[in-house]
Amino acid sequence: MINREEYLDTLKRFKDKDLIKVITGIRRCGKSTLFLLFIDYLKSLGIKDKNIISINLEDPSYNFDDYLEFYNYINKQIKNDEKYYVFLDEVQNVDKWEKAVDGLYIKKNIDIYITGSNAYLLSSELATLIAGRYIEIKMLPLSFKEYIDYLKLDCSEKSYLEYINKSSFPYTLNLETEKDIDDYLDSLYNTIIVKDIAKRKKIADTYMLKTIARFMFSNIGSLLSIKKIADTLSSDGRVISAHTVESYLDSLVESHVFNKAERYDIKGKQYLKSGEKYYATDVTMRYALLGRKDIDVGHILENIVYLELIRRGYKVYVGKLGDKEVDFVAVNKEGNTYFQVAYTTRDSKTLERELSALESIKDHYPKFILTMDVDPEVDYNGIRKMNVLDWLIKK
Repeated sequence: MINREEYLDTLKRFKDKDLIKVITGIRRCGKSTLFLLFIDYLKSLGIKDKNIISINLEDPSYNFDDYLEFYNYINKQIKNDEKYYVFLDEVQNVDKWEKAVDGLYIKKNIDIYITGSNAYLLSSELATLIAGRYIEIKMLPLSFKEYIDYLKLDCSEKSYLEYINKSSFPYTLNLETEKDIDDYLDSLYNTIIVKDIAKRKKIADTYMLKTIARFMFSNIGSLLSIKKIADTLSSDGRVISAHTVESYLDSLVESHVFNKAERYDIKGKQYLKSGEKYYATDVTMRYALLGRKDIDVGHILENIVYLELIRRGYKVYVGKLGDKEVDFVAVNKEGNTYFQVAYTTRDSKTLERELSALESIKDHYPKFILTMDVDPEVDYNGIRKMNVLDWLIKK
């Protein structure tokens, strides 16, 4: 098992806190493994096996007719007032699971941990039953740092290219060829489309859903609007309404296949309602579906930086400043940090363009240009240009 140290540390901090711990993330990103790691930690503290209840609801042997049967099954294992730790993996597979979890939560000797592969898990009407009673831990597949640390690789462009070609999903570390990896990712993608989206949302036209997904993978890091997507697909002979595009795209985001970065007007300090960018949770899935030709290395790198900013706890927006664009406005409690991402700025015109957008920002928050250039770090009047791989492995 790969030790997902940062996520594990978060669970340790919230152990025995009066909150339901909810781990969300795309299928096969490591949620179940995180449970196993944390259970090993509990056992190292002397917690007895009988006080740990772990149920993987993808296992067909756990087939509950309703939430009450589910609740009673767990409740019967609570024998006394000792502390019990309850782990419910892929809990969305039980209808009205929130009622069962809420019933368990009110018992003061139960510490509850649940996982789900769909953001809809916490946005349904029933989920209001546990509102204010949970902490969400958003899990992603392996970061570049986790990948090279586990494989004991050096921090180099060669390692980076291996990372984006062999996928960030932990299981792909067991696979040797690109074909095996592509086949695995294609199978995973189809499982998400069928089980997490089509079945849950009762979508009959999975072909159109897949068409929209392929379009999004082709346009990661590009400014898009619902109308633009609908118009583009319709011009290709696939007539589809903007409403349907919006519904299908929301489902792809809810299932964590894509992440949406909304636009932010830096000067006006307001969020804009159109022209979002979408980034893939795993860039290699794009290759599995579209092939490995005509790859936009700049947008792939931008995607990797976006995911790293999310991992570091930022809320991430696409910056707009007049007719200029700032790749990312990363926001946390300390304020804003601005990022431009380019594969190289060795060309003077490219460097001038990237600097120009950041120089137009009149506040004094940190500003970075991240590139693959292997150059000494440079400061351009407060704008730091640094190697993106060095940035990815630092905190």
